[in-house]
Amino acid sequence: MNTRYEFNMDVPPREAIRLMYVSKSRFGGDWNSVPHTHSCTEVFYCVDGRGQFNVEGKMLDVAPDDMVIVNPRTLHTELSYQANPLEYIVLGIEGIEILFDQKDHGYTMLKCSPQREELLSLMQLLLREIDAREDGCEMVCQDLTEVLLVKIVRMASVSLRLTAPPAESKECATAKRYIDENYSESITLDKLAEIAHVNKYYLSHSFKNEYKVSPIDYLMKRRITEAKALLTSTDFSLTQIAEQIGFGSLAYFSKCFRKIEGTRPNEYRKSARQKSAQGTR
Repeated sequence: MNTRYEFNMDVPPREAIRLMYVSKSRFGGDWNSVPHTHSCTEVFYCVDGRGQFNVEGKMLDVAPDDMVIVNPRTLHTELSYQANPLEYIVLGIEGIEILFDQKDHGYTMLKCSPQREELLSLMQLLLREIDAREDGCEMVCQDLTEVLLVKIVRMASVSLRLTAPPAESKECATAKRYIDENYSESITLDKLAEIAHVNKYYLSHSFKNEYKVSPIDYLMKRRITEAKALLTSTDFSLTQIAEQIGFGSLAYFSKCFRKIEGTRPNEYRKSARQKSAQGTR
C-alpha cells in the first residue's frame, strides 16, 4: 500500500525571512544592561536562571522555558538576578514581524515548558551549525529558523507578517537617536527640530506617526526606563537617580514616574527587590 501526499507549495521567496544572528548569553560581570532597539525581530529563549526583561518600560519576570519575542524598533533590555544568573539563546530574524493578540504591543512572552525539548533542540542545533561552519551551514540555519517560526505559530496565538522593515524617516531617526544618547540632558522640541533640520510641528507629527508617541513623551518614557533599571540594580538615592536621568527635581521625577508606571519610585524599588529575593530562593 502506497500513501501519497500532495503539497501546494505557495510559499514566500527564501529571502523574505533571513536569520541575522544566533547567540547564547549568560549573565556575568561584563553584562551590559542598556535599553536598546533592533531593526529585526528578536526571539529569546530562557535556558536557565532567572531575571527580568524590560520591554517598552514593562518589567517581565523570566524563568527557564520562557520565550520573549520582541519586534523591530521595540525598546528593551535584559536584567539578571546575580544569585541565579540568567542564561538564554537569542535569534535575530530580519524581514518579519510577529503579530500578537495585543496589536498595540511590540512584544509577547510565551510559557514553553511543554515544548522545551523540541524548541531547545532546534536552537542548540542552530548553535552547533554556526560553530562548526561546515558547507551548507547557512542553508541549514535558515531552514531551522523557519521550522522554529512555524512551531511558535502553532503553539501560540500569533501570526507572521512577511514584510520588509518600513523605511524609517531620517529626521525622526535623528531625533530619536539624539534622545537615546542624550536623555539626561535638557531637551526641548525646538532643540530636536534644530538637530533634525525640520519644522518642530512637522517633526512632532511625523515622530508620532513613526513611533506612536510624541518626541517629549518618548523622552519621558526613555528616562523612566533608565530609572527603573537604576532602581532595580543600584542603591542610588531617588534624588541621585532623578539628577542622573535629567529631571530637575525629585518631585517632578516622582510625578512623571507615577504617571507612566502607576506607582511611586520607592514602591517600585521595594517591589523589584522583593521579586529579586524570591528569585534567589
